[in-house]
Amino acid sequence: MTTDPRINDRIRTPQVRLINYTGEQVGVVDIEAALAMADEIGLDLVEIAAEANPPVCKIMDFGKYKYEVAQKAREARQNQTHIVVKEVRLTPKIENHDYETKRSAVEKFLKGGDKVKITMKFRGREQTRPELGYKVLQRLAEDVTECGFIEFAPKQEGRSMTMVLGPTKKKTEAVAEQKAARAAKEKAAEAADSAE
Repeated sequence: MTTDPRINDRIRTPQVRLINYTGEQVGVVDIEAALAMADEIGLDLVEIAAEANPPVCKIMDFGKYKYEVAQKAREARQNQTHIVVKEVRLTPKIENHDYETKRSAVEKFLKGGDKVKITMKFRGREQTRPELGYKVLQRLAEDVTECGFIEFAPKQEGRSMTMVLGPTKKKTEAVAEQKAARAAKEKAAEAADSAE
């Protein structure tokens, strides 16, 4: 967490480079003169660049400045994309219907912009035939090529084999597409309702 900049009487240097409230550079002035100018207008003298020689200070409303900084930080946090890794578990002897269900789940996750970790669990004697699991994972990767790609190839780790698929589109693009599709459906439903 950053500390607040020094303001008004907390600024201890004898001279500062002053910027007035309109953003114009006044130049190097004594601290008393800068404080008097800020007090005359009813605003605060805020130290912007303490490392400079002399320090750069600006006349501004400190409360408003703090609020704007907090808003920018909040906006930056909201615009961050969170990468979610979904997991789908399979077995080497998976039946066709189960495979199709898992494939559709993987497609849904990839279209949503999430990464998918596919875990193949081997039980008992299945461990002696890892190529069966490898074939299933390769088949799944080929079936979802239009919405995802292999990020990490199948790798055997003890009793399981894992593979990670990444989405071809970024999460923000996928979310925007989903919103657009939802809006189009709502418009179509409204048009159908008004036609009746």
